[in-house]
Amino acid sequence: MKKQMIPAIILLILSVVIILGSQTFLSPCVHEDGSFGPCHWAGQMLLGLGCVLGILAALALCVKRARPGVYLSVLPVCALGILTPGTLMDLCRMSTMRCRMVMQPAMILLFSAALLCALAGVILNAGKKA
Repeated sequence: MKKQMIPAIILLILSVVIILGSQTFLSPCVHEDGSFGPCHWAGQMLLGLGCVLGILAALALCVKRARPGVYLSVLPVCALGILTPGTLMDLCRMSTMRCRMVMQPAMILLFSAALLCALAGVILNAGKKA
């Protein structure tokens, strides 16, 4: 396996964790009465960003010539993923709620790892001829 493909594989794994996590073990708060809190929509946004990240990672795996550009396009997606919970989209007000204690730090960590992985992909693929 070429070292230029390793960041794409890691990005694909991270995107699967983000997608599955945003709906299961890293999901936002669940209210007893079945209503949605503001964190629900942040979770939906993170799900969408995880899907975009997965598509870009699959594209990086499949299309060798597009890899540097794909890695560059991952950077703003990761920046949105880092800023979404709590900054761009509101979360619940109490600091003891699940969205603030579990979802926010986990998603910031996952998208930060994806950002670093994309930067590594840019560096590994810089100047490479297809």
